[in-house]
Amino acid sequence: QVQVMESGGGSVQTGGSLTLSCSTSGLSDDDYAVGWFRQTPQKEREGVACVSRKGGFTTYADSSKGRFTISRDNANNTVYLQMNDLKPEDTAIYYCGLKRACGHNSLHYRGQGTQVSVSS
Repeated sequence: QVQVMESGGGSVQTGGSLTLSCSTSGLSDDDYAVGWFRQTPQKEREGVACVSRKGGFTTYADSSKGRFTISRDNANNTVYLQMNDLKPEDTAIYYCGLKRACGHNSLHYRGQGTQVSVSS
């Protein structure tokens, strides 16, 4: 059974940092690119960052570029999202999704998400 689980969310003040983790089980993690997404009730799903299967390629949304860093540890089936200089507009539920490549839209698997709240 495939499981995808996010952790590391929380509440911080503006300018703070958080590191999110996406752990998988039941599959070989390096079969998939992994993207981090966020969603609020007011906005559509937004892709934040993505890392390729082996970790050699990363891509970021304009809103996260320069502040967020995505990385992966395939030996431990975990993908990380280091978030620095957080802003109130970063408040959202963050979840990770597995897909065949960063340029693909369809998610094969995804987690339930973890809440990130940034106060001013």
